[in-house]
Amino acid sequence: MGPRAQGTEAAEAAAEGRFDAKAFKRALNKNLNYNRNGFGYKEEMLEKMSQEYTSDLITKLKENNNEYTIGDVTISLAKSYGFCWGVERAVQMAYEARKHYPEQKMWITNEIIHNPTVNNKLKDMDIQYIPVDNEVKDFTVVDDGDVVILPAFGATVQEMRLLSDRGVKMVDTTCPWVSKVWNTVEKHRVKTYTSVIHGKYSHEETVATASFAGTYIIVKNMTEANYVCDYILGGKLDGSSGTREEFLEKFKFAISKDFDPDTDLDRLGIANQTTMLKGETEAIGKLLERTMMQKFGPAEVNDHFMSFNTICDATQERQDAMFELVEEPLDMMIVVGGYNSSNTSHLQEIAEQRNIPSFWVDSADRVGPGNKIAHRLLYGELVEKDNWLPDGPVKIGITSGASTPDKVVEDVLNKVFAIKADMYSTAAVA
Repeated sequence: MGPRAQGTEAAEAAAEGRFDAKAFKRALNKNLNYNRNGFGYKEEMLEKMSQEYTSDLITKLKENNNEYTIGDVTISLAKSYGFCWGVERAVQMAYEARKHYPEQKMWITNEIIHNPTVNNKLKDMDIQYIPVDNEVKDFTVVDDGDVVILPAFGATVQEMRLLSDRGVKMVDTTCPWVSKVWNTVEKHRVKTYTSVIHGKYSHEETVATASFAGTYIIVKNMTEANYVCDYILGGKLDGSSGTREEFLEKFKFAISKDFDPDTDLDRLGIANQTTMLKGETEAIGKLLERTMMQKFGPAEVNDHFMSFNTICDATQERQDAMFELVEEPLDMMIVVGGYNSSNTSHLQEIAEQRNIPSFWVDSADRVGPGNKIAHRLLYGELVEKDNWLPDGPVKIGITSGASTPDKVVEDVLNKVFAIKADMYSTAAVA
């Protein structure tokens, strides 16, 4: 059976208006043009990545119980930080794909991960992004024989169907934890539960997850979850909700087609974007369960709410390590990671909640010249600060997002050490 024919079951289902995403994925796994396991160059590519992305300084920190002092700067490194297994796997597979297909034109549907250093490396390997016109990806640029990489965040089921129908080669680097969430929303769909997805509706991962769901609503935080639950209870929770029309307007970009809050909120299942704050996802799940219990009674709650653990281990470990780090006596925090990285934003959020001066940078280019730093605040504003490093001894906590290579962290720290050294040399001359 050829690669095009293997999607017949899913194609026929779609034609009848009963598209089965699970059946499509099952068929895709048998497609000779589809690869999710690499090409046999794993060890070679991991060695190449080690040469490009690892750091002697970070190694010294780890060997010294995650603390290291140079001059009067003491660095305290979070116990869990940086590249997670899913990110490493995605980058390794992209490297393998380029080695296996040295001459083919190669595309990627989104950034492989949210880190500018890594994404620039792939650009140097002539891996191009699918162009976007008016927020719509233009797949017409993909020709027969081209190779398309699906990033760690995944791709929508519609994109995968399109590429499968075109018969192009796909290299799927989707993180298995993301796939686990897809399986969860599929269970919701089969049992006719509405998926409540804790995430950011415009984030690539959440967009992909929603494409595998049936009926869904995406909530960004507890405030939006409270609004939904208040609506379910007719305004008896906290009075935050409004009319049906106001509900639909509020969530117009975050709900499935033809969503009806008066009928689609009676049976709910919780899922999440894997990079969200663990504690908030758990709190939203408990709120939904209490709401269903209040509306339908304790005896009926299992018929109206279902929950599976879809919190990524790596995200949880980095958040737990950050919570531990901010309990130390720190003068400031540096958080290193891509500015569009959701998991990095939540590390920054933890620091800001503790009122610790915290500087979120995506690369060493943000530090300097002189004692200056350009950093991003939690809610998106990029600001510059002069004289951000104080005179005298300073203890700096540092962590990095799951898409950040150790080498980037080292480059940032070297800038810090250089600024402090320059401060001393200037003072000596004076």
